[in-house]
Amino acid sequence: MFHTPSIRNVEKQAKLMDKPIIIQKTRGKKEKELKDLEKAIKRAIKNYRINGILTGAIESVYQSTRIQKICNKLKVECFNPLWQKDQLELLGNLITNRFTVIVTGVFAYPLNRDYLGKEINKDFIKKISGLNRKYKINPAGEGGEYETLVIDCPLFKKPLQIKEKRIYGSENSWRMEIR
Repeated sequence: MFHTPSIRNVEKQAKLMDKPIIIQKTRGKKEKELKDLEKAIKRAIKNYRINGILTGAIESVYQSTRIQKICNKLKVECFNPLWQKDQLELLGNLITNRFTVIVTGVFAYPLNRDYLGKEINKDFIKKISGLNRKYKINPAGEGGEYETLVIDCPLFKKPLQIKEKRIYGSENSWRMEIR
């Protein structure tokens, strides 16, 4: 359910935005990971008095229903502002709104190692649109076909600096861990 390639950079992203962050470890085991998410949300309610959760869910009913269930249980709002939006338009909005986003993981044919580090730009959108037509690759990677990392956006005080990359995988399953 959770994004994992280069996940350690989320803490740095929070610092670049002057936002607090709650780190909750999980083994990512299906359904058990939800208990870990619930713990994190409970800590956010206690420590920061939040009254809602904002998700990036676009099409994943699996994600949205599980997060909604936790929010209902904890009596906080759950808001999915990207829900059912046109995914190619969402990718275009990243460019329009000056987000620099790179691919950090690929997990579906015909995506391969060559996609790692690629920036979501007009060329990427054109290529992923073609892959959607030909191979049914979800344009926004919502089916887990690829994962990304924001390295700059208007909320950041400065861009993330990539100092080191570690790439591993095989065939159509590759990850790039960034330091």
